[in-house]
Amino acid sequence: MSKGTPGTAFLTKAKVAHRLVEYDYHPGHDRVALQAAEAVGLPAGQLLKTLMVEVDGKPACTVVPGDRTLSMKKVAAGFGGKSASMMPPDKAEKLTGYHTGGISPFGQRKRVPILFEAEAMELVEVAINAGKRGLLVLLSPQEACAALQAEAKPLCADA
Repeated sequence: MSKGTPGTAFLTKAKVAHRLVEYDYHPGHDRVALQAAEAVGLPAGQLLKTLMVEVDGKPACTVVPGDRTLSMKKVAAGFGGKSASMMPPDKAEKLTGYHTGGISPFGQRKRVPILFEAEAMELVEVAINAGKRGLLVLLSPQEACAALQAEAKPLCADA
């Protein structure tokens, strides 16, 4: 498997320390993030999933622990909007340049505002999709957030 993706190129150019880990991606799995965390031996909360959303009809990106659920109310508030919804998968793929199950916040085709779940900033290291199904990048959540010029805010329903 080739490890070069727009996401890994973004991190290298930004000089963000990271390492890659591969796993067997199972497309039929109903909880892809949990399956990925299990495959690489990480607690589900340490694997951050990238979820594309629309806030007041505008695209945005959220990065949240794999075992958590977004609160659309908190997402809307975090981006300064009134309403939020999940972006349809085909629209997310076109916007990011990545396939669902392999969407990364790094190196997306079109730059959109990004928020991380605030509690993820308490972790020393997290795994985030590197831009390809079956490929994760391990790195500091603080460095990831800074490189993306993102902010950390409460986004999850169970926070």
